Amino acid sequence: MIDHVSLAVSDLRRSVPFYERIFAPLGMSKLVTRPAMVGFGKSYPEVWIDLRQGMPSLSPDNGAHICLRAKSADAVDAFHEAAMAAGARSESAPSLRPHDRVRYYAAFIVDFDGNRIEAVTFPNEDARPAN
Repeated sequence: MIDHVSLAVSDLRRSVPFYERIFAPLGMSKLVTRPAMVGFGKSYPEVWIDLRQGMPSLSPDNGAHICLRAKSADAVDAFHEAAMAAGARSESAPSLRPHDRVRYYAAFIVDFDGNRIEAVTFPNEDARPAN
């Protein structure tokens, strides 16, 4: 089981407000602030944003990918909306994704440094159709 993850960022002053905004719909907030890192989570830091001094922004294909569980499709929608308002790039708008083994509702965004963040929920059968 994974306890926490770290995402490398090139600018904490730009990234911290961004992550505060996109994590809020998922019930996560800023819990720990250190000189070169900030921890976000629900009750303990689950995601760390780590400053990498001199790191150039990565291309959209080279960043980390993390997926965070949302309580509902509405929370996934709010996550995506907050990310777009905060300057992220949408990699995939919120939609229902029926796959072979599991049916889920998700959205993917890309931050300023090429990190891909996904929000996902597993709705019941009467959930909204794919967009």
